[in-house]
Amino acid sequence: NTIDAIKSFRRTLFGESLTYYSAYSENNKEGIGRGELIGGNLSMLYSLLGSPSAITTVGKILFIEDLDEYLYHIDRMMINLKRNGYFDKLQGLIVGGMTKMHDNTVPFGKNAQEIIMDVVGAYDFPVCFDFPAGHIDDNRALIFGTTVNLTVSKESTILKFN
Repeated sequence: NTIDAIKSFRRTLFGESLTYYSAYSENNKEGIGRGELIGGNLSMLYSLLGSPSAITTVGKILFIEDLDEYLYHIDRMMINLKRNGYFDKLQGLIVGGMTKMHDNTVPFGKNAQEIIMDVVGAYDFPVCFDFPAGHIDDNRALIFGTTVNLTVSKESTILKFN
């Protein structure tokens, strides 16, 4: 909720410890990962590919979210990230709000979570969906560049900042 989002922002500003618990999502992929938290808006990450501003994902935990995109765009962006090696040595993937996604008159046939899992499901890293961050009311503060521990289980997801 919005109050929890504000509390997380305050804790971040004052350098307090952060640990987030996220409810189980049926598309989650269990596992444990540790690495530097990086990422952001999927459309922006996609647009930086091939430029000096493109991020490096080796050994890291990647966070993605997006707003107001067509599902076929999500598919294209995820496949392009894969083709650019973003998932090859990743330690974990956190998917926040995939908010207000659009479909066409002829349905794409998959939702955003299914599209993402089709691309990353074969990799050996944990995947968390519905994490409370992104273009949503419950937008928890994230500290990119910080080392985090990610634990995804059948019960929940735990993201602990070190």
